[in-house]
Amino acid sequence: MSERTYEFPEGFVWGAAAAAYQIEGAWDVDGKGPSDWDMFADKPGAVFEGHTGRVACDHYHRYPEDVALMKTLGLRAYRLSFSWPRILPSGTGPINQRGLAFYDRLIDELLRAGIEPWVTLFHWDFPLELLRRGGWQNPDSPRWFADYASLVGERFSDRVRHFFTVNEPQVYIGFGLHQGRHAPGLQLPMREVLQAGHHTLLAHGLGVQALRATAKQPLTIGYAPVGVPLMPRSSDPAEVEVARRATFDVADMSCWNNAWWMDPVYLGRYPEQALEFYGAAAPTVGARDLEIISQPLDMFCVNTYQGAFVASDSDAPRGYRKLPFPPGFPRTAFNWPVIPEALYYGPKFFYERYGLPIVVTENGVSCRDWVSTDGQVHDASRVDFLRRYLRNFQAAGRDGVPIIGYFQWSILDNFEWAEGYKERFGLVHVDYQSQKRTPKDSFYWYQKVIADNGRSLA
Repeated sequence: MSERTYEFPEGFVWGAAAAAYQIEGAWDVDGKGPSDWDMFADKPGAVFEGHTGRVACDHYHRYPEDVALMKTLGLRAYRLSFSWPRILPSGTGPINQRGLAFYDRLIDELLRAGIEPWVTLFHWDFPLELLRRGGWQNPDSPRWFADYASLVGERFSDRVRHFFTVNEPQVYIGFGLHQGRHAPGLQLPMREVLQAGHHTLLAHGLGVQALRATAKQPLTIGYAPVGVPLMPRSSDPAEVEVARRATFDVADMSCWNNAWWMDPVYLGRYPEQALEFYGAAAPTVGARDLEIISQPLDMFCVNTYQGAFVASDSDAPRGYRKLPFPPGFPRTAFNWPVIPEALYYGPKFFYERYGLPIVVTENGVSCRDWVSTDGQVHDASRVDFLRRYLRNFQAAGRDGVPIIGYFQWSILDNFEWAEGYKERFGLVHVDYQSQKRTPKDSFYWYQKVIADNGRSLA
């Protein structure tokens, strides 16, 4: 990497993110229908210590307080998600006007605070009634999603200019349908998993079409997969090239890769190497499917927390090998390796391949946070983590990658899916018994970073 300076581009979007099921609570309030996560969290042993999202951060009732915190922080944008079953309790059919009214109130509150809403249509809470009809395995699922996207576009695009279709399909398809670790908790053959994945990519494409068709003003639309870059141990050009190739390889019989979920969206094709690797497990693809999936997007969005290192190895099947982490390598409370270079090489490799400006739609760290005897939360490790990652993201910009936005995960501590409330990712500590919010040291640190556009990262 070249020598770093730490001022970000003018107009850079500084944000934070959260998701409906993880913070809203009010799981059956005001006409909301059940989701697959409502069902899954009630399954014994599915979630850490039996935690559920029934109350979560009670954001449904406490959103004015939370938006006030965002305003104090100085956020320019907030990435939220809509709960599909809060708006359409059965996933299709009758509309829940009280659900729409909640998002009207939340969006208006954000706009009054000077915060741009960036809305994700699907962040994992799938309507339970549609799951009972086959969920993403049902070939009708892309049309279900498109109808929901049309409703959202018609109702909210007068005030919301930025949308994402789906969040992290690698996770909700891979963990949900293949490994059984997330809702709906299935362990299907790879062929069925990848066919469901193909349906969710079709849903993305039809969702983009639906948003553009109903738009009441020009929209910026993206898609938010996981991005896990593979990185060189040095800046040697040959090793960088090995890492670049490895980043887009499909090397194991799972959903955990980049190119399978990115190439169809941005290049209009599944990668040949992956089709060969998956073989008979590859999905059936209709004549126009890839044309639908590859709707033009305005930005390359990616959720990145970690990565891995690789080195060339002529004896390995693909000419490289993943390097093990040495004993004592730094890890988060979630046991994820701390690899700040992921926000340098990830944006670099993704821009080289797809040619769109980069928005990091999630990045953050789980720490073992608690309120100290002085009433504050001193999360020095989060401050250090975010500083290191942001420095690398800025360095990618300095080296020619157009970087346009960054969303820290997360504004609040929240329900971390199968890990329940054990993992704390927030800039704001939440006492889940009293619902008291306590801004952490990282909150005030990020406040300064936003205010000086990253100059204080030096």
